[in-house]
Amino acid sequence: MKLDDFDFDLPDGLIATRPARPRTAAKLLVAQGDTISDLQVSDLVDQFRAGDRLVLNNTKVIPARLNGTRSRMTPQGEAVAKIEVTLLEPAPGGEWVALAKPLRKLKEGEEVRFSDALSATVTAIDAGQMRIAFNLTGADFDAALAEAGAMPLPPYIAALRAPDEADKTDYQTVFARHSGAVAAPTASLHFTRELLEALAAKGVAFTEVTLHVGAGTFLPVKVEDVTTHRMHAEWGEVTAQAAAEINATKAAGGRVIPVGTTALRLIESAAVAERRVEPFCRTTDIFIYPGYQFRITDALMTNFHLPKSTLLMLVSALMGQDRVRRIYEHAVKNGYRFFSYGDASLLIP
Repeated sequence: MKLDDFDFDLPDGLIATRPARPRTAAKLLVAQGDTISDLQVSDLVDQFRAGDRLVLNNTKVIPARLNGTRSRMTPQGEAVAKIEVTLLEPAPGGEWVALAKPLRKLKEGEEVRFSDALSATVTAIDAGQMRIAFNLTGADFDAALAEAGAMPLPPYIAALRAPDEADKTDYQTVFARHSGAVAAPTASLHFTRELLEALAAKGVAFTEVTLHVGAGTFLPVKVEDVTTHRMHAEWGEVTAQAAAEINATKAAGGRVIPVGTTALRLIESAAVAERRVEPFCRTTDIFIYPGYQFRITDALMTNFHLPKSTLLMLVSALMGQDRVRRIYEHAVKNGYRFFSYGDASLLIP
């Protein structure tokens, strides 16, 4: 299975840099079997039936991009350097793994100040990354980070524009609860409170799980034989209540439909047998590519993904490579917007 098997031509103009407004105005491609329909997210209610269960990732994106300064005394006096820091993932002991630009201007033990309230000390530097310890914890840290930080837009958006105040709302789901992600579960960005209420009135049930999406989600696949690719690890949790809800739906013959590839990867990681999950609370590095046998997932709502990405491999595993190729050709031809702020698809094998 070669990397080029998952390539396709994507015009630059189809990369979305802002979300649809309102959120439910985004296009929705529904692929069921060999049939493709062009709808809007606002039509989702008609695509589900009573007894279906949507699995939502309730992770909360932190404003993980910070601009600060490092001060250092030299024989010539105080030397101040501007440092851009991007938080990647929490580390043991309350520290964070982060990137810094320029990293060469930092040494272990030095402090980077981001605001009057927030600063961090460099505790280690290794392999192009660093570990830092902030001066605040808990709610104080959350408040100071919200004030000083910017949302960590994906590289393909950040290359086109800088993050701004609108992204603090746009790049967060309406059901975000647990802080820790540095990338959004983007299929969930299409949901509004009103849409969730309409789905509930239809008899659709919801289960929340948590997977803190890391920056590794944007890492390219660099091996030609994709089966040898090593996935990044991300922390996730399926509570006992969530597991019971999913198992009850499967036992009753309902469909379990994750919203987003993060929710899908998590419930498949928690699967212990076909049609059954158990509580899960640890990291997962599950890599799903064609040939994978799904044990829990009956369908998937997801955005449109990068060429040669692990996420494109995941949807190809669910729908089949030839079918996904046709779906993506249709999406490009019909002007669907791609990636994090783009349009949505509902994929039903």
